[in-house]
Formats: sequence, C-alpha cells, structure tokens
Amino acid sequence: MVMSAEDAVSTAKRLLEVRKAEQSRLRRISNYMCGKHASVYVPRGARAEYRWLIERARVNILPLVVTVVAQNMYVDGYRPAGRDENAAPWATWQANRMDARQHAIHRAVLTYGAAYAVVLPGTPLPVIRPVSPRRLTALYADPVNDEWPILTVEDEVQNTVSGRRRVVTVMDDSARYRLTGKPDGSQLVLDGEGAVQEHGLGVCPVVRYINSPDLDGDGVLGEVEPLIPIQDQLNMTTFNLLMAQQYAAFRQRWVTGMAPPHDADGNPMEPFKSRVDGLFVAEDADTKFGEFGATDLKGYLDSRESTIRNLSTISQVPPYHLLGQIANLSAEALAAARDGLDGKVDERKSLGGESHEQTLRLAGLAAGDRAAWEDTSAQVVWRDTSARSLAQTVDALGKLVTMLGVPPQELWERVPGVTQTDVERWKKAAEQGDAMHRLNDIIDKQMGTSSGAGPPDDPEGPPVAVAA
Repeated sequence: MVMSAEDAVSTAKRLLEVRKAEQSRLRRISNYMCGKHASVYVPRGARAEYRWLIERARVNILPLVVTVVAQNMYVDGYRPAGRDENAAPWATWQANRMDARQHAIHRAVLTYGAAYAVVLPGTPLPVIRPVSPRRLTALYADPVNDEWPILTVEDEVQNTVSGRRRVVTVMDDSARYRLTGKPDGSQLVLDGEGAVQEHGLGVCPVVRYINSPDLDGDGVLGEVEPLIPIQDQLNMTTFNLLMAQQYAAFRQRWVTGMAPPHDADGNPMEPFKSRVDGLFVAEDADTKFGEFGATDLKGYLDSRESTIRNLSTISQVPPYHLLGQIANLSAEALAAARDGLDGKVDERKSLGGESHEQTLRLAGLAAGDRAAWEDTSAQVVWRDTSARSLAQTVDALGKLVTMLGVPPQELWERVPGVTQTDVERWKKAAEQGDAMHRLNDIIDKQMGTSSGAGPPDDPEGPPVAVAA
C-alpha cells in the first residue's frame, strides 16, 4: 500500500535519525581509507617543523588490505542448475555494466562491512544500482534472518543552480518516494508529480551485501576498522623515525675553547657553516673539535616492519603484499603463504555470492520473468584467481581428462585468466569443428565408395577380367 505524503515525510525524518547512529563510524573509516588519520601526540607550542614531520609520517596501508582481497573477487557468470549457459538475468547484469561496477560493491563491503544494490524496473531492462552504506541505510524487522528490508532511506546533498538541497529517497515494498528539502534536512516535501513511483515488486527492492556473518545483530564489521589501531602504531613509529632522521641521524659537531663571534647587535653566532667541502680552523691551540654519535635507525625500521607483520597476521594478507619482499618461493611455499588469504577470499565469495544471486533473482522479477525469480538453485560463477602457473594448471586439468575421464569442455573455465566469453567462443568453435569433421567423414566415405565396386544401381558395374 502506497504511503500518503504525510506518512512519507514522517517516515523519512524517522529514518534519517536512525542513520545518524552509524554515520560517525562510517565517516571515520572513510577518512582512514583516504589517509586522514588521527594525529600523533603534538606538545603545546610545537614548532612548524614538528608539524611538518607529522604530515609526512602517515603510511596508509589500509587501502592495500582491501585491494588484495577485492582483486580476487570477480563474478564471471550466473548458471541455472545443470546448465552451462548463463541464465536470463545475466543479460540485465551486463546491460547495467556490472562486470565493472561489481568491484565497487566488493570494495565497499570490505571497507565498511556492508553495501547495497538497488534493483528497479526499467526500459528495456531493469536497472541495477550499487550504493554505498554512507548513502543508504536499510531497516529490517529481523536484521539477522530477513532476506528483504522493510524500509530503506537514501540520503545525499546535491548542488543545483538554485543552491544546495537535501534529497532523501525512501523505499518500501510498494513504491519509491523522493523528497527534497534544505541541506539540514528540514522542510522535506515530496519532489513534484513523479515523487512517488510504484515498482510493484512486492518486496523492498534493495539487496544487502555483508563482509562477515552476524548472528547477534550487533552490526557488520569490515576489514578496515579492526586495523585502525595498528595503522596508528605504524604512523607513530614512522614519525619517530623521521624525527630521528631529522635531528639525530646527522652527526652533530661541537667545539670548545673558542668564544663565539657576535653579530652587529651583539647576538652570538655559529662560528662555522657545516658543509661537505668546508674545513674547521681555529687560531687558539686550546680549541678542540669533536662530534656526537649518530642515532642508529635500524631499531625504528625493525619496529615498523614488525608492526606491518602484525597487520598482515590479523588481516590474513600475505606479508609479501605489504612489505614488498619476496624470495624465490616454490609453488608449494607460495600456496602455503596464501593459505589464509585464500580462506578469507572463499568466505567472502560465499557471502557475496548469495547476495549477487539475490540481486539477479530480483532483476528477473523486475523484468517480469517469474521463472528466474523463483529459481533459487542458480549460482554465480567466480573467476579463478589463484596464484598458480599456467603450465601446472593445464597439466593438472589434462590428468583429470585422461585419468578420470572428465570432458575437456567442462574444465576450460578453470584455466587461469580465461573469461566466460572465451569459454563460450571455444565451445562454438569446437561445435563447428565437430560438424566439419563429421562432414569430412561423410565425404570420405562417399569418395571411397565411388572408387571401389561402384554404386549398387550401376547395371554395368566395374570392369571384369575374363580368362582367355
């Protein structure tokens, strides 16, 4: 049932209040991903040089943690049970450029712990739109077990010719309501004649993606938030390293037995200007020169590397991704180093795959395809991104064909780097090759028959040798 204008406005205001609880946490995560970290301790009266070093002490390693996992997640197809070709909703997926836009969903899920996809009827195909949790909030009756939300609110501030305005979109299982108001959220009203659009899907058309399962209803958790304290430790160690480089790593000289010169105002001056090609000379025989020892930076470097290794352990990202160090590892050693990452990626694929399937089912419903909507056995196909050499993979797949009798066509999609489009093209080429092979066999048989005893309806038949 479609809400009235008054109900839509009151619902929007109530949902905006609900959003405030999570926005500060999401904003903090976004700032850390952008390199806007909490500052190290700054004493009162700190000089500009001190603050200059603070700005350069940030080593933002958190985006790399997200990237390493996201680069192993790519949906390559959507197959009904027992069939090799993609299901009908896959056309909607590709028409909405989701081959590329799926990465935005995966990165948002890994960063914030959740992301959303909005699916609405469209012409000629339904429209799929990924949305960040910083813009959209979904309200569930049971956030743990419910498949569909009861209400969602999408909030943004837009710049228009007439000035800035707040745009709030509310959706339920019947319609979408678009409201506009002042930037502070006051004076919300339905935005014109097309403000209320019924979608007729029977469910609130928003699919939630989550990074980790949550049976307690305490909220989802991304990859970034647990690593923020370690990121702060890394910045602190880097700042101490820069301070040591700036003030203590350079060998400081000292001189005794010499009265310092003074300027015209009577202020003491440094007696020497230290430079590479300079020489310190004193007339007094009692003058002595010396230098202080330089600070060893190895402790700082080791401490920073240890912090990165701790981050690697907690995030399950192999150290060679974060440290940039890799030795001559065998295939077995490399697989062992990636074991934790592979396990994490498999879990994220399992969670994200269910949501992608939900999105594609909803796309089928929005297109009027009831069979696609009711098909709960279809599954998305993930591209294989494991770190294996092509030669080893092909050799293993060849053994499956020869030793276990697996049809070769069923293993083509397991070849690293091969896309679903490549597999379909190979299958068409194989079918055409089989047809040509059969045609050649028929021609060969016909040619063999004509060069032999002759057709059976030939009254004369082949020449016969007669004895004298």
